[in-house]
Amino acid sequence: MQHLVGGISSAGRTVPDLNGRRFLVSKAQGPYVWDDQGRRYVDTALGFGATFLGHTDPEVAQAIHQAIDKGSMPAYAHALEEEAAASLASHTRNLAKVVFLNSGSEAVHLACRAARAVTGRRKIVKMAAGYDGWFDDVAFGNAGSHEAAMSSNERPSKDDTLLLRFNDREDADLLFAECTDIAAIILEPMMANAGCILAEAGYLQYVASLARKHGALVIMDEVLMGFRLHAGLASHLLGVEPDMATVGKAIGNGVAVAALLCSPEFATAFDDNRVNRAGTYNGNPLACAAVKAAMSVVDTVDYPAILQAGNQLRERAVGAFASEGISICTSGYGTVFTVWRGNKEPTNYREAIAISDPGFTSRLHVELRRNGVMSMHSLYGRHYVSARHDEHALALCAEAFAGTARQFAT
Repeated sequence: MQHLVGGISSAGRTVPDLNGRRFLVSKAQGPYVWDDQGRRYVDTALGFGATFLGHTDPEVAQAIHQAIDKGSMPAYAHALEEEAAASLASHTRNLAKVVFLNSGSEAVHLACRAARAVTGRRKIVKMAAGYDGWFDDVAFGNAGSHEAAMSSNERPSKDDTLLLRFNDREDADLLFAECTDIAAIILEPMMANAGCILAEAGYLQYVASLARKHGALVIMDEVLMGFRLHAGLASHLLGVEPDMATVGKAIGNGVAVAALLCSPEFATAFDDNRVNRAGTYNGNPLACAAVKAAMSVVDTVDYPAILQAGNQLRERAVGAFASEGISICTSGYGTVFTVWRGNKEPTNYREAIAISDPGFTSRLHVELRRNGVMSMHSLYGRHYVSARHDEHALALCAEAFAGTARQFAT
């Protein structure tokens, strides 16, 4: 790679060479990817969760082709933009106002800007080890950083960003007692980038209620989890009513698009110019076509069946390793989960650090790959199951876990 910096444009997509060869995708379709040698793999990375409907969904692809034929980038308003917004908003209850952007990072950044404008405050709180984009302010405290561990009594902060321990109600109480300048708190339905750590029962509702009691807004970052548990926001399914939410990935099924969702009340901050928004590609026809089509397709998805199938795959993976005398466990949901060495999944980031095993994680990726499954290569990596992972693809995954377990045992 003579010209591409680092050989890839997003460092998180890097996977190791195998047998002296670099992994290059030549094609992706449904639940599969093919390398440049023509070998097919079941894909459990799925564009880091973006292609929930499977790679190259026919309805989404057709809508994109039609949009291209009409012009990919006008400088003006087009009807498809409102149609896409309406189709998205029909799934998100009171968050009926939409601003389209190009990435989840941009959506979170705009949500923070809006919260500051509405409240007149400066501080933004995020979960320690949570991932809310790669912009400097919210990249502080990402999983793997020193700050994320929160190992001292002093609360980590950088400029206007503060960290909060996930699943720790006492820390939330302390946070709002010690700071009165909080504009918003960013919550995730699940700490995906820290290893699919689930929120304890009532935790999200507790923190959301506490924030509102102290005059702060609640932003749910659903760029990853939106439309993954049902045809809408995971926060609504989990009993949380946010003031704003950010979505991406699944809403465009692999097309670069994200959105900020808010209620009509908060949309006035954009109407009266308290909040600036701009972006050449925001709401472009290709992205809007993908969103409108994807929203139509998700309404046909049998979510309970996918979640059940994914959970069965998790059980088969654990069973395969157990049959070789090796203990593993999983955390998350049927459509997105993390595999851990040991028999107890973490309930917070401190536990995740304690049980994380880089050698196990790296070898798991390599051996699954040898057995025909592509996965994320990351310490807290995730395995995704799409709406197109049929019985055959899931059986291949289970067989790959079984083969991997045997190789671990030798």
